[in-house]
Amino acid sequence: MNNIPSVDLRDFLSNNLEKKERFIQTIGGAFQEIGFCAVRGHFLSDELIEKLYNQIKLFFNLSDEVKTKYEHPEYSGQRGYVAFGKESAKGSKHGDLKEYWHFGQYIDEEEKNKYNYFPNISVDELPEFNEVGKEVYVTLEKTAKYVLRALALYLKIDENYFDQYIHNGNSILRPIHYPPILEDPKEAVRAAAHGDINLITLLMGAHGKGLQVQHSNGEWIDAVAQKNELMINIGDMLSRHTNNLLKSTVHRVVNPDKELLKKSRYSIPFFMHPVSDMKLNVLESCICEEYPKSFNDITAGDFLNERLVELGLLKK
Repeated sequence: MNNIPSVDLRDFLSNNLEKKERFIQTIGGAFQEIGFCAVRGHFLSDELIEKLYNQIKLFFNLSDEVKTKYEHPEYSGQRGYVAFGKESAKGSKHGDLKEYWHFGQYIDEEEKNKYNYFPNISVDELPEFNEVGKEVYVTLEKTAKYVLRALALYLKIDENYFDQYIHNGNSILRPIHYPPILEDPKEAVRAAAHGDINLITLLMGAHGKGLQVQHSNGEWIDAVAQKNELMINIGDMLSRHTNNLLKSTVHRVVNPDKELLKKSRYSIPFFMHPVSDMKLNVLESCICEEYPKSFNDITAGDFLNERLVELGLLKK
């Protein structure tokens, strides 16, 4: 499978059992083989997407002095602004050539005390920024819920298995700006090869070349979605929960040719995380004599903290 498959979420949501089953097998097979799949028919409207891109461009065009007002190292990079070159992939010696913002979970007032989440940060200069960010966050969370339901059926467990863990989960919406690069970046790239930490990632902005996925044979494949598609991939949490049946594939964002490097690039991943106390213990249905249990037991919260330390965003 050298091409990344494409599916329509409306098939899964339809009353047509044949279409629904085809969706389940196609997306499940894609995630088992290569860890990536393009999905159209999601809940994001073109109007909402345009609003978000307009707002994040306005934010990243603010002066560094203004943007750094919203940088909160005490939040371990989980909310607000993270400046250019601050994050590096696990094992990389070079900071990625990007700056980004983090929107986090929105908890009802009466439930806030149940969760130890950092607060979202409001941008005073842009009154619509946070409002649009919240709307996109909620919409992508809804899309991710149905993708996980399809995967639950593919894994032959209860369709609603993941619902209990993603309700008020520690998910992150990350608008990323790859600024123009006018000098030779040497060995640094826009995003070094890495696997994602979470359950699944939904990516907006994979419409041009740059994002690449590493096939099991070592070959790098361009992951280019159509304008009406989200590129979705498996994260390390779901990979270990399924005993690596569903693959968390290494991917990267490479530098384009010199002319395109001089232009800004934007992408917006939504990292679907569960609640911190979800046990990532390998599912019994994914263990057999041929594939014995490959991972130690751990909670999602402890696994996330381990990875944030490795990324340099959290001190031991």
